[in-house]
Amino acid sequence: MEKKFDVSGMTCSSCVANITKAVEKLDGVSGANVNLMTNSMKVNFDENIVDDEKIIGAVEKIGYGASPAGEKTKSEDRPVDDREKALKHRLISSIIFMVILMYIAMGPMIHLPTPGIFHEREGAIIFAFSQFLLALPVVYINRDFYISGFKGLKNRAPNMDSLVAIGSLAALVYGIFAIYMMAYGFGQGDMELVD
Repeated sequence: MEKKFDVSGMTCSSCVANITKAVEKLDGVSGANVNLMTNSMKVNFDENIVDDEKIIGAVEKIGYGASPAGEKTKSEDRPVDDREKALKHRLISSIIFMVILMYIAMGPMIHLPTPGIFHEREGAIIFAFSQFLLALPVVYINRDFYISGFKGLKNRAPNMDSLVAIGSLAALVYGIFAIYMMAYGFGQGDMELVD
């Protein structure tokens, strides 16, 4: 039999491939066609071997939501409009912090007026730590990328969120390492390390 399902949480073609692979692994499924544009999936399966719950379970196991066409998914607690508003709010909040961060980080390079505590070697740790503190709210506001990305990695089904999560986390961890190295350099009197 062929049945249509609504799928939520897809953001890229990798998501489509991961869902297709997860569903087609099930015994009794002869084919799955996932469509990113319509957020839907058509599955050909033998209803004597596999049922809707197993198909939905396979999709949810890798971090997405699914339900028979027309029904609400378990992971969809709010309408699409609310999710779009939340996404817009996250974007605006992130931009506010990022503009301040870019002003502090790039201001001295293009000779914008910045507080004196951010200048020269003496203010190196304050300069770096201020940037770190401004980056933390952006990471927190956009934590959904980390949740989705690492869930995809855990289930061996990485997606675009996995790429964003790994890249930004690597930059954050390196930033923390750099702050420690600057502090170590000051403690040892090694100004080349601070620079």
